[in-house]
Amino acid sequence: MIDRTHALPVKQQCKILELARSTVYYQPQPVSPEDLALMRRIDELHLEMPYAGARMLSRILKREGQPVGRKHVSTLMQRMDIHALYRKPNTSKRHPAHKVYPYLLRNLEITRSNHVWAADITYIPMQRGFVYLFAVIDWASRRVLAWRTSNTLTTDFCIEAVQEAINRYGRPEIFNTDQGCQFTSLEFTGLLKDNGIQISMDGKGCWRDNVFVEGLWKSVKYEEIYLHAYDCVSDAKAGLQRYFARYNQFRPHSALDDKTPDEFYFDNLPALQNAA
Repeated sequence: MIDRTHALPVKQQCKILELARSTVYYQPQPVSPEDLALMRRIDELHLEMPYAGARMLSRILKREGQPVGRKHVSTLMQRMDIHALYRKPNTSKRHPAHKVYPYLLRNLEITRSNHVWAADITYIPMQRGFVYLFAVIDWASRRVLAWRTSNTLTTDFCIEAVQEAINRYGRPEIFNTDQGCQFTSLEFTGLLKDNGIQISMDGKGCWRDNVFVEGLWKSVKYEEIYLHAYDCVSDAKAGLQRYFARYNQFRPHSALDDKTPDEFYFDNLPALQNAA
């Protein structure tokens, strides 16, 4: 929108467009190797202690020989979209266009495939930089139905994965997420509504409401991501592709009577879908 070659000064262009001049002059800086190492360690600690906030993580890092302040840890957590998980008072007002939906899974018996799907986003470290991973899973079978990576926390890559899952496997009755802005957006909820899917959202700070996705993140990070220092996004995608294929097809789950997610998913599809 800003034309630096225009006769009108940049200051006046910003004023007309109601933009802060800092947004025009700011040049994004790459994340330093030191911060990337800190972000990976914060991610590991968050998996082990999801209740730990910036203060506690700062103290732990200092005990490990990394003198980093609380504010810097807080900044890195924001960059990673990581938050300490505990109940917080409702002190903020949401955008009026972003409705928050009730949690529909409490005391609900979920034993068949495509009854409930769940989704979430997590942070994936690489040697140079990082990406975000979004995945859709079937709640009953733990099967990963679709996934996408992105270097920004936008809604579009989430919508692409959900649309792929619907195109390949049909529609679930209920779709559960947390209250992240990607999932409360009109674009994301509109996709679910257009397909006749009930929308369910975790309580604020209640990570246990989406516990199976949290379990998937822990598995994929300890069994794949932390074992391989991905050089670039294409390496990360190739590694994740191999892992999710192995996870779905070969990895037995004790909670599924030692069946794989693929076996449980296709054995427990509703009769009409099996017939189709």
